[in-house]
Amino acid sequence: MKPSDIQTSATPGSGIPQAGGDASLLEKLFKLSERQTNVRREVIAGVTTFLTMAYIIFVNPNILAAAGMDKGAVFMATCLAAAIGCLIMGLYANYPIALAPGMGLNAFFAYVVVGEMGYSWQVALGAVFISGVIFLLLSIFKLREWIIDSIPTSLRQSLAAGIGLFLAIIALKSSGIVVASPATLVTLGDLKSVEAMLAALGFFIIVALSYRRMLGSVMIGILAVTVIALAIGKVEFTGLVSAPPSLAPTYLELDIAGAFEVGMISVIFAFLFVDLFDTAGTLLSVSDRAKLLDENGKLPGMGKALMADSSASVVGSVLGSSTTTCYVESTAGITAGGRTGLTAVVCAGLFLLATFFSPLIGMIPAYATAGALLYVGVLMTSGLSSIDWDDITEAAPAVIAAVMMPLSFSIAHGIALGFIAYAVIKTLSGRSKDVSISVYVLAALFVAKFAFF
Repeated sequence: MKPSDIQTSATPGSGIPQAGGDASLLEKLFKLSERQTNVRREVIAGVTTFLTMAYIIFVNPNILAAAGMDKGAVFMATCLAAAIGCLIMGLYANYPIALAPGMGLNAFFAYVVVGEMGYSWQVALGAVFISGVIFLLLSIFKLREWIIDSIPTSLRQSLAAGIGLFLAIIALKSSGIVVASPATLVTLGDLKSVEAMLAALGFFIIVALSYRRMLGSVMIGILAVTVIALAIGKVEFTGLVSAPPSLAPTYLELDIAGAFEVGMISVIFAFLFVDLFDTAGTLLSVSDRAKLLDENGKLPGMGKALMADSSASVVGSVLGSSTTTCYVESTAGITAGGRTGLTAVVCAGLFLLATFFSPLIGMIPAYATAGALLYVGVLMTSGLSSIDWDDITEAAPAVIAAVMMPLSFSIAHGIALGFIAYAVIKTLSGRSKDVSISVYVLAALFVAKFAFF
């Protein structure tokens, strides 16, 4: 849907589209006239954004349940963290950008930090809390620009691609399409199994609907697989609507002291690093689409937007969810005409409304969300297209970082090996001037971590 597709009425003597009865309070809060929008358009944009990202309320509980967390409590934490993040972004930063627990880091949280490294989910939540506080401090003291500028562009571009590949292998593994093999590490699983076939069908549906620009394609794909599973007796119907489940099993259960263990340093850094660059990139790309950038390509008030993101991560960890971040799906709402924080506030209201649909969430099996994970992974790997392939000293470290995330089953290890490769390759190639001091320092710290910890 394009902004021009939305029918509006015009206030006499004004060239700005207005909806009848726009409250003066909303005008003061969100500066609707200044950004040439109205309440009706913002509401439509908020609903549009929610429908494109609502899949997270299905996917996040399934992923974090693998870490031993209570599925109902995680569902509540997901909805509340998203609602609070959207409210902060809308009311404080006044941008049409929605937030929710991020894809990739939730899988890293469950399958690596808890599953592989053996830490409790309480300690993992502590690491999310610490990374959020650090991000908040970086935003307050305006150090974020220095950090972003000091990291090579190729490594930043490979980050999303690596996380995409990481999500892809998790999706294939959880659906049984790919299984372990003592001879080849991984091999093809039983494609005749119901789980594998339904996961593949879900992926095909999502891709096809996305190509047709169907609103809420990911959510439709998940629900379609669940309905089929229900029809063939693989899922038991437990209802659709009920009172929101208790948040008690995860609320304030984070272990901050445990997260200060030496082995958690790289984990905290991974949470911080991914959130920092993912948020900055999403804010700039989405704001550019909304024409909110100034003549220098900067986002006015970006500090407020980053503080909203980091605050949401801190709150989310307290509630019982992995890192909360800005969603690129906000572009859908912007395409529908969203230009102010009212879009994000509408999205927040819909996340709160979703808390009454916990029985539906409980019915959705892991293989129903596997297709969504694989789809998101496909989208994220597009970051590799922006790498300078003509410069092998840029391309090689980027590929190492991206490939090692799924192969080592760790976002943190992929980041570390990418930094080490970048510093060593540039130095041996006689291009040490291309490497910032911060990259050398980080590379040295990562070498020390692999050597001694």
